[in-house]
Amino acid sequence: MSTDYASLTGDYTFDVAHSTIGFIARHAMVTKVRGGFNEFEGEIHVDGANPANSSATASVKVASVDTRNEQRNGHLLSGDFFEQDKFPDMTFTSTGVTAKGEDQFVLQGDLTVKDVTKPVEFDVEFLGTTVDPYGNTRIGFEAKTTVSRKDFGMTWNAALETGGVLVSDKIQLELEISAIKQS
Repeated sequence: MSTDYASLTGDYTFDVAHSTIGFIARHAMVTKVRGGFNEFEGEIHVDGANPANSSATASVKVASVDTRNEQRNGHLLSGDFFEQDKFPDMTFTSTGVTAKGEDQFVLQGDLTVKDVTKPVEFDVEFLGTTVDPYGNTRIGFEAKTTVSRKDFGMTWNAALETGGVLVSDKIQLELEISAIKQS
């Protein structure tokens, strides 16, 4: 079934209660640890006639990190990682959108973590649109990318006796976004 993107043209805001911004890191070379952020906001402009003119922005409160472990959360907020006292927000601003196939896109943009801004590309899947019971038009997306935490000045680690390190450099970012049309 083909999506009528032209009908989706407009501005949308993230429905935070029904969206997630998460991450996955390898721990001790043997398992994955998942976490996320509980406080964030974002906006999406959809140009259905010309998806390349679509855009997105997001801001994340670093202090809202949640890995289901208070000690680990505290360490992530420290100078070893996010330095949340100096850099309370992470931001993303898109710089381009490229269609990749039916309901598949690549979202290019600038990710700022701490005081470092780097270009990233998210693989995005459009999940669909609906009108909810309150009359709101909603759109849904999943987006994924992998970044190097060292690129953002997060170099802390500990060597393992058996070789390797405690925390992987590569971090997977996974977003599941539900957004509500504003105009």
